Amino acid sequence: MNREMLMLVDAISREKNVERDVVFGAVESALAQATKKLHQGDVDIRVSVDRDSGDYETFRRWHVVPDEAGLQLPDQEILLFEAKEEMPDIEVGEYIEEAVDSVPIGRIGAMAAKQVILQKIRDAEREMLLNDFMSRGDKIFVGTVKRLDKGDIIVEAGRVEGRLRRSEMIAKENLRNGDRVRAMIMEVDLTLRGAPIILSRSAPEFMIELFRQEVPEIEQGLLEIKSCARDPGSRAKIAVLSHDKRVDPIGTCVGVRGTRVNAVTNELAGERVDIVLWSEDPAQFVIGALAPANVSSIVVDEEKHAMDVVVDEENLAIAIGRGGQNVRLASDLTGWKINIMDANESAQKQASETDASRKLFMEKLDVDEEIADILISEGFNSLEEVAYVPISEMLEIEAFDEDTINELRARAKDALLTMEIAKEEGVESQSAVSQDLRDLEGLNPELIPKLHEAGVNTRDDLADLAVDELTEITGQSADDAKALILKAREHWFAGQE
Repeated sequence: MNREMLMLVDAISREKNVERDVVFGAVESALAQATKKLHQGDVDIRVSVDRDSGDYETFRRWHVVPDEAGLQLPDQEILLFEAKEEMPDIEVGEYIEEAVDSVPIGRIGAMAAKQVILQKIRDAEREMLLNDFMSRGDKIFVGTVKRLDKGDIIVEAGRVEGRLRRSEMIAKENLRNGDRVRAMIMEVDLTLRGAPIILSRSAPEFMIELFRQEVPEIEQGLLEIKSCARDPGSRAKIAVLSHDKRVDPIGTCVGVRGTRVNAVTNELAGERVDIVLWSEDPAQFVIGALAPANVSSIVVDEEKHAMDVVVDEENLAIAIGRGGQNVRLASDLTGWKINIMDANESAQKQASETDASRKLFMEKLDVDEEIADILISEGFNSLEEVAYVPISEMLEIEAFDEDTINELRARAKDALLTMEIAKEEGVESQSAVSQDLRDLEGLNPELIPKLHEAGVNTRDDLADLAVDELTEITGQSADDAKALILKAREHWFAGQE
């Protein structure tokens, strides 16, 4: 029987073109599975087959785990202190083994053994093919549509298969069996059966790689694609940068008579591509990304990482694009939130922000409207700026002398300190509100400070209120107050039939 097993191993190894060790591993796995069925519990069995004689031994083994970890799998694990009683030198992570009776090969279910062995062989073949394919370093998968699988398309390249999910396809494409397909290799998931290479035709990386193949200057390092934003199958924008002053980045990517950009467009079902010049200046980058619209002015808010872009009436529709497409792609390309507005909207927003800043300065700094307007005209919009902008910058304000500036800075710092103390006291005082009240369904978190101030700190406190009392505290409508009180009282009647 052992001689027959060796002959079988050699035959399968030659037929499937896999290593003998892989086939022996499949045999050992089949024998181990058969042996496990003879034991109670989920035991761990190891079988070792001699590669020369075909003789084999069977062992039950236990994984050594730390004492403090406890046994998560009692049939397969042993605590370190117990293991050391048998093997003083053993360490955590090693195994203790005990020889058990081997199952004769003749008693193994023939079909089960065959299935296990063939599955191991298939897995090994699959892994070898994948390793060979991935070792080539290709980023784009080129193959033909083989079949549909639950909405996904399976693409075959030789003996390797890739999976193009519905969400990664270009919407208006209709791929059929036998069609030639190119797609970006996004990842390899060996847990997937059949087609472990995950593909995408809608990812921005796919467009970048297509341009890299069409534009040799990118591969040579003369040009670089800094970012890409896509509305797959419709429109895209790429930002390019030249590392050589002699190379025009936009013209080079377009190609003679548009040959290069048209090759990319044709591959992507007619997806139009805007090529934008990348700039270190975020405002300049955004202006370029909004092309073909002309920008009148732009205001950068670095704290919110947003820009207000003002365009005239003629350019408003172009800047926004159909369904907001142009501004959305420009925002994705640059990484900035872009607010498109006309001159009137910009003026109204600036007026609103100026009024808010004026009110803040007059109230917190205790100054008149004239001084508040001077601060605003000099670019100050917050108390933090007044308090902590370098004094040398404030001394450049001609309308203020040094004493006035020092007084304004002192008042700003005092106001900030007072606001911070009030905030901390508010948080601390609200900690008296019980968790059961905080968790009450329908209770708006904004109401908690009002309830606390009125001495309502528990669910029972709220349940004891009358509707008119609650409306006076919170300013809610009578119906909302009634619903909240009834919700607070539910636990009173939870134990009743």
